[in-house]
Amino acid sequence: MHSPPALGALGVTFTAMRGMQFVSLITIIGLTANFISEMVSNDYAAPSALIGTLVVASIAVLYIVISYILYWDHMLPLLIAAGADSFILIACIVVACTVGKPVSYLSCPRFPANGNTANFIHSLFENVYKHKSNVYQWVDGDKASCYQIKAIWGLSIALCILFSFSAIASLCLWKRTKGSSQPKTIDEA
Repeated sequence: MHSPPALGALGVTFTAMRGMQFVSLITIIGLTANFISEMVSNDYAAPSALIGTLVVASIAVLYIVISYILYWDHMLPLLIAAGADSFILIACIVVACTVGKPVSYLSCPRFPANGNTANFIHSLFENVYKHKSNVYQWVDGDKASCYQIKAIWGLSIALCILFSFSAIASLCLWKRTKGSSQPKTIDEA
């Protein structure tokens, strides 16, 4: 088996970013899939914001797993990886803004301990995206569901930071590996 790439602190940073991205994305996928399942089982159509979140997170997990395998085997085109990380960053920004619009109005400690998750999530996205007033009513909300949807929002924001760092690390790694592959002249030696 190969040894991990020996690229110093930048390599460790890239590895740490990929690990944190993976954990965040798997958490988002689990929470979002749970909300969609609850809504479908209660005969609601899942909000497009949650479906989009699930799609973006699934594609991002696939990308980071494949890109890290290629990185481990010294086959990852780092410049392309920096560009791909930038595109995933843009998708995460869209997710954070789309999910954050209704979630930013929530105050979780005010909710009761029990409620209906499907009614709550439906009212959450229905209120903000369909009504033009500034008065919102959350139906059957509970603390657990509120904290879970806020976790999705918070992890989406964290992913924006993580993908920014991994894109920068990829660019720096590309520059390092590109610079070290050129032969030195007599003056540089």
